Amino acid sequence: MPLRVRESCMRHARRRVVRRVTRLAAVGGLLLGATMVTHAVAGEPGAPAAVPFSTAEETTPGPGAVVVAELGTSRTAGSWIAGDGATVVAVTDEEAAAEVRRAGAEPKLVRHSMDDLKTATKKLSSATRVPGTAWAMDYRSNQVVVRGDSTVSADDWSGLTEVADGIGDFVRMERSGGVFTTRVNGAQPILSTAGRCSAGFNVTDGKRDFVLTAGHCGPEGSVWFADDRARQEVGTTVAGSFPGDDYSLIRYAGGRAGEGAGVVAVGDGKGVRITGVADPTVGQRVFRSGSTSGLRDGEVTALNATVNYPEGTVSGLIESNVCAEPGDSGGPMFSEGVALGVTSGGSGDCRTGGTTY
Repeated sequence: MPLRVRESCMRHARRRVVRRVTRLAAVGGLLLGATMVTHAVAGEPGAPAAVPFSTAEETTPGPGAVVVAELGTSRTAGSWIAGDGATVVAVTDEEAAAEVRRAGAEPKLVRHSMDDLKTATKKLSSATRVPGTAWAMDYRSNQVVVRGDSTVSADDWSGLTEVADGIGDFVRMERSGGVFTTRVNGAQPILSTAGRCSAGFNVTDGKRDFVLTAGHCGPEGSVWFADDRARQEVGTTVAGSFPGDDYSLIRYAGGRAGEGAGVVAVGDGKGVRITGVADPTVGQRVFRSGSTSGLRDGEVTALNATVNYPEGTVSGLIESNVCAEPGDSGGPMFSEGVALGVTSGGSGDCRTGGTTY
C-alpha cells in the first residue's frame, strides 16, 4: 500500500535532502505494467500546497549527524564515512574533538567551520551567473570546490576565479570535462511531448497517488505515457519546480499507483524494498537506477551543491560519482533500502564517468 502522507501549505524550504522533494536526487523504479515507479516517502513541511509529504518515520541519523547538530555549525564542518567505515567529523577546536570521540566518531581538526563554507557558497551565488559552473562543499578537504565545464569561456572562468580568490584559499577551482546538462532525452519509461524521463518514487496524500520525478522533465500540464504510441497514460504533471529546485509530481490518471510499488527494480527480475528515507553522507556508497543506464553505484562526494544549468540554477543537490546519461532524470538514488534522492543532471556518461547531481 502507498505510504500515507500529509499535505503542507508552508513555503518550500530550500537545502533539504530527502525531506525536501528536490533533493530526492535519484531513487529507482518498480515496473508496474510498463511504468517504472517506486513507492515513496517524501519530506517535511515546506513545499507548495500541492506537494504531498510522507508521515513515515525517517531512519535514525548516525553519530556524525547527531554530534554535528549538538555542536553547531560554528564548531563543525560536516561529517563523512572514511574508507575503513569509520564516521569522521570535522571540528574547529579540541573541546569539540573530545565531544566527537565521546559520541563514538573520529574527529578531524580543520580551519574552516560550516558557517565559513556556507558564507563562501552564498558569495559565489551572488556573483554573476555563469552557465556551465557548479560548486559544492567538500567536507573531507574542508573546501568549497568550484567546477567549470567545457562551455565556460576563459573570461568567465577568470572572473569567477577572482571571486573565489576574494573569498579565501579554501575555495578550490577545477575545470571539468563534458557539459553540465539535465538528463531528459532518449529514455523510457515515461514519455510526453516535453521529453522522456525516469520515474522516481510514488507518493500519496491518502486519496491519490503521484509519481515524483525531476522538475525539468516537463511543466505542469504535461501528460505522460508508458509507451511511445501514447496508448497507456500514466498521468499528468500537477506540481513542480525548476529551476531553483528540480522536482515534479505526476498525478496518476487512475488515481492509484498499484500494489507492490515499494520495491525498487534493479534488473533481472530482482528488486530492493525501500523502507525509509535519510539524509545522505559524504563517502556513503549509493546506488542509482535509471531507464537509460540501469543500476549503477558509486559514492556521495559532496553535499549542498549548486549547478548552473543552461536553463537555470538548481541548489541544495547531492553530488556523486555515480554515472548517469540522458533519460536517467528523475530516477532514484538509494542505499541499503533507504531513499536518498532523484537524479537531476550532471556531466560525462557511463563510458567515461562523470559527476551526477
